[in-house]
Amino acid sequence: MKKIFLLLLLFLFGFIFSVVAQDRILFFQTNWGNQLSWDAFCKKAKESGFDGIDIWLPNDKENQDALKRALTKYELKLNLMHGTVKSLPLKESLKQYEERLEELMQWKPVLVNSHTGSDFFSYEDNLKFIEIGNRLSKKYNIPVYHETHRGRFSYSLPETLKYLDKAKELPLTLDMSHWMVVHESLLKTHKEKWETIIRNVHHIHARVGFEQAPQVNDPQAPEWKNALDFHLDIWEQIIRKGLREHNGVFTVTSEFGPPTYMPTAPYTRMPLGDQWKANVFVMNALKKRLGIQ
Repeated sequence: MKKIFLLLLLFLFGFIFSVVAQDRILFFQTNWGNQLSWDAFCKKAKESGFDGIDIWLPNDKENQDALKRALTKYELKLNLMHGTVKSLPLKESLKQYEERLEELMQWKPVLVNSHTGSDFFSYEDNLKFIEIGNRLSKKYNIPVYHETHRGRFSYSLPETLKYLDKAKELPLTLDMSHWMVVHESLLKTHKEKWETIIRNVHHIHARVGFEQAPQVNDPQAPEWKNALDFHLDIWEQIIRKGLREHNGVFTVTSEFGPPTYMPTAPYTRMPLGDQWKANVFVMNALKKRLGIQ
């Protein structure tokens, strides 16, 4: 009887371990501001522990071919960026948005992250871009996530909630650093609003912002601990929810940007932080928070 009990216990532990082991967060490195060749960039991303890269697709064939070779060589996954061209008349902008998104789908990325619409477009016109993204997402069975971003339909927390009230489907990428600036607040006192947002987030752009800027100079610095901890709190909630919804897999892009998005010293314009180091740090901080080795 004792042996049977021990065997059952071992089986139970094995089952729990197997379930936990299936959970996986895929981390992507941005190529924002990158000056390296595709081969060197992908090599560095792989060596730093990233599972893939998150990029705006180059237009020329030579660059595209080099990108394909590097992705294959270093066994990296691909997220693609997309966006509404706000300078075009609405009809042309909608056409361009749809045609370019069709092109991106041919690459079969893990997901497409969209800078959708404009804060100067009407509610109804922004919905047209959202509808195109959702329709092509279904057609190709590739997620299109609409990023919370300044200058877009989702430039603020309350504006985004208005769209969530009306849009039939609105899967989001959360980059909460933009809202920190827009509202001059870490938004810690809006629990109910965060709960609604979190329910609709399927991808994260992980950058730490604060009340006066969308990016701290160094997320490891002690003066930013309060902001970092709040970002980690929200991200953890999203990831734990997302792992249940996405069969144990969730995606995160580390997205600290280069100078001058990264604060710089006057006159010399030397960056006050290290972009690559910040992106690796935020990836590892999330792994530590979630108990990932």
